[in-house]
Amino acid sequence: METQKSQKRNKIIYWIFTLWTALGMISTAIVQLMKHPDEVQNFTTLGYPLYLMTIIAVWKILGVIAILIPKTPLLKEWAYAGFVFVMSGEVISHLIVGDPFGKTFPAVLLLVLVIISWYFRPADRKITSLNQYI
Repeated sequence: METQKSQKRNKIIYWIFTLWTALGMISTAIVQLMKHPDEVQNFTTLGYPLYLMTIIAVWKILGVIAILIPKTPLLKEWAYAGFVFVMSGEVISHLIVGDPFGKTFPAVLLLVLVIISWYFRPADRKITSLNQYI
């Protein structure tokens, strides 16, 4: 009985954090695709070329699709890895240029959401054996 309760709790945590992750990734992708002036300024301050905004935005949208669709555990692992790379890279970039915490916090928050979503994903969304993909 306790295991079922724990599984249900974990599933609720997973979906809350996964939906927040998806919302965060989609909303930032839209801002990046629209080339919002604040986002353009942000990329310029971090020293990145503006064409990178479009690339990252498209990958964020594809990553959200990957983590939300059923089955495809290997694709989900790649999507989560991509989210961690992008968000940790953004956090590090803000720290390197000396941005205040207020500018760094959104990336930290999205990174935490991604990690919690990944950690609490249900068994049917995890890779159980790499042999099934080789």
